[in-house]
Amino acid sequence: MVERASEEKLRAACNPDELGFMHTDELGPLKGIIGQDRAVKALHFGLEIRNKGFNLYVAGEPGTGKNTAVMSFLTELAQPKEPASDWCYVNCFKDNYSPRALRFPPGRAAGFAREMKDFVEAVQQEIKVVFESEEYTKRRSQTLENIGEQKARLLGALNDKAEQEGFVLQTTPVGFYIVPVIDGQPVKEANYLELPEENKQAITARREQVESEINTTLQQLQVLERTARDCMEGLDREVARYVLSNLISQLQSSYEDLVDVQHYLEEVKTDILDNLSVFKGEKGDGGDGPSAQSTKDYSRRYSVNVLVDNGESQGAAVVFEESPLYNRLVGRIEREACYGTLVTDFTMIRAGSLHRANGGYLTLPVHELLSSPFAWESLKRALRDGKITIDEPTDRLGILSTKSMQPEPIPLDVKVILMGDPGLYQVLYALDAEFQELFKVKVEFDTRMDRTPDNIQSYGLFAAALCRKEDLRHLDAKAVARLVEHGSRLTADQEKLSTRFADLADIVREANYYAGVGGETQISKKHIAEAIAQRLYRSNLPQERMADLTREETLLIDVDGVITGQVNALSVFSLGEMAFGRPTRITAVVGCGRGGLIDIERESRLGGRFHTKGVMILGGFLADRFAQLNAINISARLVFEQSYGEVDGDSASSAELYALLSALSGFGIRQGLAVTGSVNQKGGVQAIGGVNEKVEGFFDTCSIKGLTGDQGVLIPYSNLRHLVLRDDVVEAARNGLFHIYPVRTIDEGIEVLTGVPAGRRLDDGRFEAGTVNAAVEARLELLSKGSGHNPEEAPSKECGHGRG
Repeated sequence: MVERASEEKLRAACNPDELGFMHTDELGPLKGIIGQDRAVKALHFGLEIRNKGFNLYVAGEPGTGKNTAVMSFLTELAQPKEPASDWCYVNCFKDNYSPRALRFPPGRAAGFAREMKDFVEAVQQEIKVVFESEEYTKRRSQTLENIGEQKARLLGALNDKAEQEGFVLQTTPVGFYIVPVIDGQPVKEANYLELPEENKQAITARREQVESEINTTLQQLQVLERTARDCMEGLDREVARYVLSNLISQLQSSYEDLVDVQHYLEEVKTDILDNLSVFKGEKGDGGDGPSAQSTKDYSRRYSVNVLVDNGESQGAAVVFEESPLYNRLVGRIEREACYGTLVTDFTMIRAGSLHRANGGYLTLPVHELLSSPFAWESLKRALRDGKITIDEPTDRLGILSTKSMQPEPIPLDVKVILMGDPGLYQVLYALDAEFQELFKVKVEFDTRMDRTPDNIQSYGLFAAALCRKEDLRHLDAKAVARLVEHGSRLTADQEKLSTRFADLADIVREANYYAGVGGETQISKKHIAEAIAQRLYRSNLPQERMADLTREETLLIDVDGVITGQVNALSVFSLGEMAFGRPTRITAVVGCGRGGLIDIERESRLGGRFHTKGVMILGGFLADRFAQLNAINISARLVFEQSYGEVDGDSASSAELYALLSALSGFGIRQGLAVTGSVNQKGGVQAIGGVNEKVEGFFDTCSIKGLTGDQGVLIPYSNLRHLVLRDDVVEAARNGLFHIYPVRTIDEGIEVLTGVPAGRRLDDGRFEAGTVNAAVEARLELLSKGSGHNPEEAPSKECGHGRG
């Protein structure tokens, strides 16, 4: 006989006297992560190993504390480390489209930017002063005077030569005009034409000599002009170099330990000397060159764009990027409108999360990362190449071919932690080969932990820490005990506790509210119970509507009496954050024929694959037990009554088998009992999910129709440890009004349901007389004869090989 489950087995009660405290305010601080030893070890390993590719994928369901755990570990690990380097972008004077990246010790990049700004301002002022000084004016005048004297001597000699040849030179905007002289008077063109031909030829010969001399003199004058410019430029560079040397030497001495900065300062010095006209304030020629820009605008050329400043950082960087869009991840190049067009330069380069986390840790939600175009591929490229490259997304699509900036890549040294669910990890691992190489450490957070004394104590520590952090009322021991029981309920396992601390924290917060409404100074057991009940009440309107249908007998469920071929099966409805069970009537009818087992749900296309599998297993059971010598020929139909949606799962397969055995044997089934559990071909009853909701669903139905004391539920024996039932169900069981029957086999279950022994097969091959199995076998033989089958013939068809 199957024994009813005792009250103690219906839930795992927590004794508040064994907690070791009266109130949570007596407890110390919470240390470490509760119940995640596997994940903690993996975190330690993944975060401390520095080899390439050992980035982390943290898998776990929401509410398990993985975010809190990861950030806590990162903060603890990063705190004692040195801050990472500063990074900035500066202009590349040879190619303005390829800005240079400069590395600085932490905190020094911002100082360099300020010093460069002061330096440029000082250069502008000092150069202006020195070029307006009396000494510079004097040296410039002397140089120009010397050149002027040389030009005058050349022009004087040219005039003398012209006079000797009988000409006078007239200066015009386009050069020299040679006029012949006769009798001391310049000859006009009209008079020149009247001269004899031999005179004209003589004048022409002498003119050619003068023109040759003019050409020679002009070449000498051009040389003087170039010399003058070179002298002026040399003078300007000499004066400016003196100013720059004094100013820039201060910068060079401050950053003499940074070779790249020294090279950059030398380039700045050379560029300023090459563009002195801008600093002197000379007007440009209207072209596009540096001289066409104002000094103020041109000084931007020497700005320092500080990309990352770790001057105030304590320890290594810890960055959690909630929205890892492409530009937020690898950085971006901004643009501004200027005269109707968009322009940019190196000062508009902005850092991304990879820049800020460089040298530290970067945490990314994987779902958002994968949903952002280019972000996932860019992250993999950065980790693979070990550098951060900022480029335009359109370049990858090949949409635009316009010239754009290509900042120098920055070396990358970062530990990336992806946060996601276990299913997505499997997808990435299977479909993305690079994922396996770049994220070699899996950190999986479990949703439950063993219900040990230490973990029970941790529930109290968790509640105490939450109350202190959020200034909530503290819990007494009975409240913590009730919270522990609810933790087991969330896992549906008496030997486990939930690690979904987000849900538990919400229970404590709501209980604190109810304690406040009642004017209590502490949270007690009734407040925890009220919070749990109210959370259910806010979501169980569909459950109440279903109960109304049962109360109105719109849904037909019998909870007393005995009926042949009919059994109450149990199913679970999941709606968002809640799930509830309800009974469903299953009926079976049998008759002559060779149709086999016909699953009406499948034939009407309302049966899922797992349900179909369960029905086919029934055929295997009948064949194993009753068709070893003779073939079975029956036509049996199974159906879920008043079911209008898809039926799936095999948790009702035992109930279907009970209904079929009842229909075959003629023994009626007690309608005050409901059944859940799957079955195998050997008649073993197997565990199912949602056992608590199913038991409570039938209990609620019985309560609506009236508890008689003969009602209860058959569950798989292996589900006994999963019972964490409501208080009212446990109370009814204590008072003998409701019963739980854990069964291991179909034989045990049919005996409970019919009150008739299942029967064992005797040595003569027949089942014991007066038993269910004997009645089933006799009926099958009768049906086989009625269908025209001769039992002595070789079996031609076994039950279950037909449709369904």
